[in-house]
Amino acid sequence: MLFRGDAHDLCFNTTFDIIILSDLLNDAWDVQAIFEQITRVATPRTRVIINTHSRLWEQPLALAERLGLAHPTLYQNWFTVEDVANLLHLAGFEVVRTWQEFLWPWATPVLATLCNRYLVKLWPINHLALTNLIVARLHQPRHLPNGEPLVSVVVAARNEAGNIANIFQRTPQMGRGTELVFVEGHSQDNTFETIQHAIAQHPEWRCQLWQQTGVGKGDAVRLGFAHAQGDILMILDADLTVPPEDLPRFYAALRNGTGEFINGVRLIYPMEQEAMRFFNLLGNKFFSLAFSWLLGQSLKDSLCGTKVLWKDDYDRIAANRAYFGDFDPFGDFDLIFGAARLNLRIIDLPIRYRERTYGSTNIQRWKHGWLLLKMVIFASRRIKFV
Repeated sequence: MLFRGDAHDLCFNTTFDIIILSDLLNDAWDVQAIFEQITRVATPRTRVIINTHSRLWEQPLALAERLGLAHPTLYQNWFTVEDVANLLHLAGFEVVRTWQEFLWPWATPVLATLCNRYLVKLWPINHLALTNLIVARLHQPRHLPNGEPLVSVVVAARNEAGNIANIFQRTPQMGRGTELVFVEGHSQDNTFETIQHAIAQHPEWRCQLWQQTGVGKGDAVRLGFAHAQGDILMILDADLTVPPEDLPRFYAALRNGTGEFINGVRLIYPMEQEAMRFFNLLGNKFFSLAFSWLLGQSLKDSLCGTKVLWKDDYDRIAANRAYFGDFDPFGDFDLIFGAARLNLRIIDLPIRYRERTYGSTNIQRWKHGWLLLKMVIFASRRIKFV
């Protein structure tokens, strides 16, 4: 069904999942009023997609018009990305991510493809692009029909028998209640039996225990998420290097609408002496830069195990998993790539990373580092250079 009307005075009585403002802002009389009108037909799940000409092209396009190389336009607004972000903020929206398109606006064989598919994605060349694209969302808490959400904390545990008691003692109750979902993965100690005993000793806890049939933390987390009963899904590493006492901060950031995918960051606060080896730290910093460029959102720590999101958003990520393939043994990138593709608002939440007190890490820095690099290259073809 087609409607015609003034964007300054919308007449719809429904809400939309996607609202596209294509080549509108440059011609609009009152952009803030348009954004305020959109709040009436949007929900926190709605994505507003905007494209607008870069202010850098104001004079080149004016010259092209005078030379007859471009169609004449009305008197234009010329906004920077910061200008649009501020107007969105005034209307109750926030920017999820931005990127640039069209470095070479003429249909020139080979050159147009080189410029518009590849070079425009590279910093600082991207600042010369003709078009800025912006994805925004309403910054509001999500309404739940049942009041406060149930929280599922998924704990992938391999050779972690010595940490199980502390998980029960230190994990807080959140929302309508906290469910612990343990997934034991081929341990060489008595982790499975220890979890069974702990569950029997704590009948006051909602608990599930599953034994992993596949391999890798990612497979374990997916198994736990598949069986979790909560509205909110959390990952807690069984080594407790991320303190369970910090989980309410993740809950609050998701529940109040600050973000839609809350990612733990270990690289802000000083770490305990043995918490992370030097080359692991360098690798984490490199991948944080790579992923921030790749996703168009800040991501300071791609490998922190603690990540929190809504169950229905995870279901959408899982439904689109085939787009990136199923080769992530960690599970972090499967979630990050999926969240970015859905334009979820990713928020970094700093935590103090602690030294492991029991067992040893399952990470093999060189083998897994090479695998991570391959995943970045693969994802760049799916997200960036498309």
